[in-house]
Amino acid sequence: MECIIVDDEPLAREGIKMLVEKYEELQLVGQFQNADATAVYLKDHSVDLVFLDIQMPGTNGLEFAKSIPKDTLVIFTTAYSEFALESYEVDALDYLLKPIAKSRFDKAVKKALSYHEMLLSEEQSDHSFETVDDDYVFVRSDRKVCKIDLKNILFIEGLKDYVVIHTDEQRYITAINMKTIYEKLPKSLFVRVSKSYVVNVKHIDSFDNNDIQIGKYEIPIGGVYRNDFFDNFVMKKMLSK
Repeated sequence: MECIIVDDEPLAREGIKMLVEKYEELQLVGQFQNADATAVYLKDHSVDLVFLDIQMPGTNGLEFAKSIPKDTLVIFTTAYSEFALESYEVDALDYLLKPIAKSRFDKAVKKALSYHEMLLSEEQSDHSFETVDDDYVFVRSDRKVCKIDLKNILFIEGLKDYVVIHTDEQRYITAINMKTIYEKLPKSLFVRVSKSYVVNVKHIDSFDNNDIQIGKYEIPIGGVYRNDFFDNFVMKKMLSK
């Protein structure tokens, strides 16, 4: 995967560079100190992954991420935890807090490599078919039509113009946008909790004001969707007990 680093701090760029160089699968092809210089580069070059700072002079990372090509993955790198929820509203793959721990960086890169492989496979598929029934969904994924029982879906993750359907056993990526698939799903079983996530309520293990826990996964609750989740789902479920 070809990647670039965008950060206004030279020491931060060097630190991420050192982490990137530990991966044979990653090829660092550029470093930039602001969004404007990066935009000029991306006009003539395609990259697979951007390590993107948020707080920078001029255009900040959150705004700039909206203009990054849909086939480019974004991992935010920042010293400010308060931007975490906003980062998922612009389809970021992950969010790393500085100083970046190697174990946390490794987790993000492995996710990027896995999703990149799925995207490459899905780009070669015919995307003309999808259907949802009462108990299952048929989607095209990895050049096959796959039947997925709705009860087995843990959550659905938006990724640019694709969604990733997570089950206990595997993940399916397909070229359906989040709005389209959510409209087809039964609202008694699925609830949208952010721009990037729809969860199966049957698999929610716990939650707080900001996150939902489903097995090993922590799903962020977006600010726009928080009131709806608590008012129309949580309160109804609690009152029904």
